[in-house]
Formats: sequence, C-alpha cells, structure tokens
Amino acid sequence: VSTSHLQLAAFALGTIGWILCTVSMGIVEWRVWHVDNTTVISSGIAWVGIWKVCFISYLHVSPGYREQFCHKFSGYDSFIPYEIYVAQGLMLIAMFMGLLGLAATIFALRNVYMGITHKTLIAPFFLVGGFLYIFAGLCVLIPVSWNFYSVAHNQSIAFPPSYYMPSSPEAQEAGAAIPVGIVAVILLLLSGTFSLSYRFPMTANTITK
Repeated sequence: VSTSHLQLAAFALGTIGWILCTVSMGIVEWRVWHVDNTTVISSGIAWVGIWKVCFISYLHVSPGYREQFCHKFSGYDSFIPYEIYVAQGLMLIAMFMGLLGLAATIFALRNVYMGITHKTLIAPFFLVGGFLYIFAGLCVLIPVSWNFYSVAHNQSIAFPPSYYMPSSPEAQEAGAAIPVGIVAVILLLLSGTFSLSYRFPMTANTITK
C-alpha cells in the first residue's frame, strides 16, 4: 500500500479527467459565433458544438421550441468541417479508453488494498491504466487544439438554409467546452504519468514468487 500513493492519486485525477472529457463532449459551446443579422438569431450569438448547433430565437423556427433552436448534425452532412468529424470520433474513443483505464486502475488498487501481492496482478494493470489514460488525453487534445485553431482563425462553416445559420460569423470565440477539454487533457496525462511510475516493491517474498 505504501508504494501506491501516486497510483491512488492517478485514479482520482483520472476519474475527474474522464468526467470532464464526457462533459466537454456534451457541451454545445465549442465555438461561440457572433452574427450581425438578429432577425432569426435574436441574441446575435450562436453556439456550435460537435453534435449540434443552437441559438436563441424569438421566432417560431422549429416545432415545439419558441426560444431555443437546435439542429443536430447528421453523419451524412457533407458541410461539416473535418475538425468536427474528428472531434466526434476521438472524443468517443477518449471516453471509452478513459473508462478502460479506470477499470484497470481499480482492479490494481483492489489487489493492493486487499493484500494480494502477486506482481502480475498489480504492476501490469497500473501500466495498462497509465497508457490508456495518456491515450485518452491525446484523443482529447487533438480535437480541442484543432477546434481552437479554427476559432482563432475565424473559419467558416457552410451551413444549409434549414439551419438558419450564416456561413461565417462576424467574430467567434472559444466556448466553454475548450477550457473544460484542456483541463481534462492535463488531468488524464498526469494520471497516466502517475500510473506508469509504479514500481513493484522487491522484497524477499516477491523474489521467491
């Protein structure tokens, strides 16, 4: 137990990082667009996520909604830029890999705190968990960085008329999903580093085993 304090911290950080990864994936505010024409987009602000685009409108532009209009992206939408397609896939992979990393770490910590001192039941699972955390962190880093680059260069998206969105904004800024994703990357990479730092204690009992 005395040799696994960092790994316990890795589990805590990995759990928070995985939760933030999931939250970032679900937040619609990846890009915040500021538009001139407020005829439909009443607030002059639209939120572009990796799964849908939303804005506030006082017109009746969609069934069942009077103030907020949201349009979900389809896998067949050819206008969606590559960074959004990539973000959809990599964020799902990151969520799955992070969950596997948590499972591997839980199994290793369970053996540690239950007094199971067999090396093959502890060290390899900490290593696997560490690699999965780092892989998940990199999967989050790529879409977050790519979409931030698109925001910084004010890149446009050719939305179809049914979306009621202009093809390019007057200006745009990074939404809440970007900083949440950055924090998730930092925590996942730290948890991976801590997990990989585990060294099984070499005692007389382990040598004989």
